[in-house]
Amino acid sequence: MAGLAFCPALWNITAMAASIHQFLIGNDNYGILIHDEASGATATIDAGEAAPILVALKQTGWTLTDIWVTHHHGDHVAGIPELKAATGAKVTAPLADKDRVPLVDHGVKEGDSVTLGSTRAAIIETPGHTANHIAYYCADDGLLFAGDTLFSLGCGRLFEGTPAQMWSSLQKLRALPAATKLYCGHEYTQSNARFALTVDPENAALKQRAREIDALRAKGAFTLPSTIGAENAENPFLRADDPLIAARLGMAGASPVDVFTELRARKNRA
Repeated sequence: MAGLAFCPALWNITAMAASIHQFLIGNDNYGILIHDEASGATATIDAGEAAPILVALKQTGWTLTDIWVTHHHGDHVAGIPELKAATGAKVTAPLADKDRVPLVDHGVKEGDSVTLGSTRAAIIETPGHTANHIAYYCADDGLLFAGDTLFSLGCGRLFEGTPAQMWSSLQKLRALPAATKLYCGHEYTQSNARFALTVDPENAALKQRAREIDALRAKGAFTLPSTIGAENAENPFLRADDPLIAARLGMAGASPVDVFTELRARKNRA
């Protein structure tokens, strides 16, 4: 990869056993390529549009072998037919959504895993945003591809699932090791930070993070990846069982699900 130079708003490679190339698709969708150095295999996390992914593959020199789908929404799957026609890539998607995702080759569920050469990803079912959403967790590389379940300083809207389902899903993700790098489906961090400060205004780490996010966005840089440790300290949606958050909402003693429900309702109105 030496010698490549691209605008930071469009290019972000992380060197490890599994290399990550992160780029924008449209205004705020993230494209993410995972490349296994040992085998040369490459996966895209979701495929909202084919053209930007094909451009990213050309830039990196990587060959697409897999499409790992988190959920069925069009901005995550609309590019699959063109990509599959161009590359023959294998499509992995939630088993329960195999009829709502184009051209699925392999359906997966909680407890399954997928491999990309020497890179292995465990499947974590994370319903809430959609009924059958999944995340991909690469424990050996410390990577979490959360789709639209967990955003940096936020979480996905509830289109099909219930607040109880989403809270349960978020608890699964927050339990991962603190150093785990979080990759999400959208660049929503700045607006999420503004909302988080309305319900957790005295959080020093959050205030510092908000300043850093503003500086990054001012120069067109990405705010991702985050880490699970940072999110656990700063993301109010992961802290619905924190008495401080409940008190701030005027809900002292309320159940975590009720607190989460109120947080999500307030964010929807923000």
